Amino acid sequence: MTRDDDRSIGCKAPQKSHPTRKITTTPLSKYPYPIPSREEILGVLRTSETPHAANDIAEALSIKRQEREGFFKRLAAMERDGQIRLDKRGHYQLTHPSNFVAGRVQGHRDGFGFLIRDDGQDDLFLPNGEMQKVMHNDRVLARIVGYDRRGRPEGHIVEVTDRANKRVIGRLVNENGALILVPEDKRIGHDILITQNPKKAKVGQVVSVDLTDFPSRHSQPLGRVAEVIGDIDDPGMEIEIAVRKYGVPHQFSDAALAAAAKLPDEVRPVDIRHRVDLRDVPLVTIDGEDARDFDDAVYCEPVTVGRGQGFRLLVAIADVSHYVRPNEALDVDALDRSTSVYFPRRVIPMLPEKLSNGLCSLNPHVDRCVLVCDMVITARGEIKAYQFYPGVMHSAARLTYTEVAAVLTNTKGPEAAKRADLLPQLQNLYGVFKSLHAARQKRGAIDFDTTETYIVVNSQGKIEQIVPRHRNDAHRLIEECMLAANVCAADFLKRNKHPGLYRVHAGPTEEKLENLRTFLRGVGLTLTGGDKPHASDYAALIAQIRDRPDAQMLQSMVLRSMQQAVYSPDNIGHFGLAYEAYAHFTSPIRRYPDLLTHRAIYAILQGKKYLPDIGHDVSLSTGLTKAARELQKSDDTARGRARNSVAIWEELGLHCSSNERRADEASRDVEAWLKCYFMRDKLGEEYGGMVNGVTSFGIFVQLDSLFIEGLVHVTELGSDYFQYDEIKNELRGERTGIRYRMSDRVRVQVGRVDLDARKIDFRLVRDTPVKPPSPRPSPGAGDAASAGNGAGPRIRPFADNDAPSTRARGGTKKGASSAVGPRGGAAKKRGAASKSASQGRPARKKR
Repeated sequence: MTRDDDRSIGCKAPQKSHPTRKITTTPLSKYPYPIPSREEILGVLRTSETPHAANDIAEALSIKRQEREGFFKRLAAMERDGQIRLDKRGHYQLTHPSNFVAGRVQGHRDGFGFLIRDDGQDDLFLPNGEMQKVMHNDRVLARIVGYDRRGRPEGHIVEVTDRANKRVIGRLVNENGALILVPEDKRIGHDILITQNPKKAKVGQVVSVDLTDFPSRHSQPLGRVAEVIGDIDDPGMEIEIAVRKYGVPHQFSDAALAAAAKLPDEVRPVDIRHRVDLRDVPLVTIDGEDARDFDDAVYCEPVTVGRGQGFRLLVAIADVSHYVRPNEALDVDALDRSTSVYFPRRVIPMLPEKLSNGLCSLNPHVDRCVLVCDMVITARGEIKAYQFYPGVMHSAARLTYTEVAAVLTNTKGPEAAKRADLLPQLQNLYGVFKSLHAARQKRGAIDFDTTETYIVVNSQGKIEQIVPRHRNDAHRLIEECMLAANVCAADFLKRNKHPGLYRVHAGPTEEKLENLRTFLRGVGLTLTGGDKPHASDYAALIAQIRDRPDAQMLQSMVLRSMQQAVYSPDNIGHFGLAYEAYAHFTSPIRRYPDLLTHRAIYAILQGKKYLPDIGHDVSLSTGLTKAARELQKSDDTARGRARNSVAIWEELGLHCSSNERRADEASRDVEAWLKCYFMRDKLGEEYGGMVNGVTSFGIFVQLDSLFIEGLVHVTELGSDYFQYDEIKNELRGERTGIRYRMSDRVRVQVGRVDLDARKIDFRLVRDTPVKPPSPRPSPGAGDAASAGNGAGPRIRPFADNDAPSTRARGGTKKGASSAVGPRGGAAKKRGAASKSASQGRPARKKR
């Protein structure tokens, strides 16, 4: 379910009616050779300091002389449209850049769309007529042609520079004798006409279709069935749909699988040369019961620090970089994925299983290659010194959070007796955790107390129940150890002036900050800190909220005032964690940025510089086409200059951030589908719940016992006319004065469930008082995602990705590095506002 959806739809998606049309096979171009797009031509001129002759541009684009007729006509058309102009010598150069706007199309299920501009300015509204030319996620050039009646800038599409949807997944239906594909992604507003015999595909099945003709203002897209995926009720179908819908790579290349097969099954003597031997150190892994890949192991012992006592903490991380070399097949696939993707009952790993669950995983009682962060930490939680070095370890035990928590809770109990040999080390780890946690509180890092939910599925992959997953001190212990290692990694890059990817988190925007303060005043709360509050001000607010019965909803509002953490070579600090520098180092099995950090650390240890070389066949999710990127490289080579290393790291940061969002969207989509499926047989049942979202078209309610969210449409609130106050975040009846606000208690009845739209609609039940449930024990910090069915943005705290996930996280010797400890501090930076949408009023806010 999406919050920008503005209609309540029944269980069966309505089929669209199309007039009878003649199927044509007209080629996309009247020229016998492919012509570069306008964006590729503009890319040549953007990356050049001087104008170019037409033939020079053709050479840069590798266009043979016999193929240039159409190309020259395109140049003339671009000059006529004002995109480029001729100088006195007859050479082409860019016109004023404000004439055209480049960006990505975002479709809406109701037919209109928006152009998300590359320059970050206000989105352009694209009416239905313009959206007929394009599909969701296409890249285009547009011209601002005016403003609509709501004052929104309106765009006219001049050129489609990149077609994002070469293959589309959906349901095959028969409409008036014609086979069409109804896309699963409702943001694609075109049904696709099937032009060839679909062979084994049957009506009603889920299939993927290769597009043969793209849409235009006067014709719908055409395609042919490429893959029959199965029936909609097949076990795991929701995952098969999601990975194709969001473009998640889910099959490793033959080259990557062959490379993995050639790797040894165990660590060899040659692998441990020049490594610090830690096999006699009782390093242990601590993970969830269902974990299969183990990125990290820890060990702690007491030491004297100056005149006081402290700790020596070793965090050993799987040395993925030893096996995955730059630009080789395994690396290409890992970069393409950028992250592992987690679904209920299934994981799509970043690396083949031989590495992720085998050779790289720190499994118990086997030798493994690791990169170690060796730290000295004071009793006050200050990192006094650290060093990085390659090592070899032999895990002493594979422990679980539940097991360790039981040991720490009762050191004389049965669990402690089973682990008597490890008890002193676990107590040392608990000691360093308490020191680091105290330093975290003093630093002012934000610590959200939110409920993470866990979906329990049956053998068919369908939901049996949704249960809260409570965090304990073992979770927090590992989290603090990983945070410390990540901070040291960032500090190491910074001190050695080596470029890399930092995990950065900007503070709230002025607009969102003011909206939050207005809302807080309405519930008797205050956020201190003036115009630029620090993380410590937010931490103090969370402390005020913690014991309230509406704490979960209030924390959601606080989270919505903040923006998402991203990867960037520009270190602006991490606002939420209150660090001046922070990087991801501890999960290279499942996160590509961590692998890049490992390579940069190794380069520093060896006195070298590491500059990633993005292969010619690699397409990055940066908004820049592969052709334009190759033109930049060619231009740099021709001028005899090195490619700007910051630009390369910036591209990688954009790519990894984009693919992280892609993974989150796919996971949310599957969870939303499962929750809708779970609620299908509960029509008419009543539940108590709390309002956790208010929009102009209704209220979103999260059910108490099920952790599922649905919409009560404004038309279900009564005959009164309700006005939406965005600042106060409430709906208020003009006649009755009835208000619906965040954290209000309501009782609802399940009205409708739509699997296709991932929507659950509730009806408000009147005359039934709802008593607030007894406050549940605080589960601790974790995923602050709404436990809803995907109806609204799943709000995640920065710590969901920046602190180690509970799902799978990820003595000085000659040649080892050392440095004094990093300092923590609150980063102060403004960020981008989060999105909002309204029912029947598709206005978008400035991004």
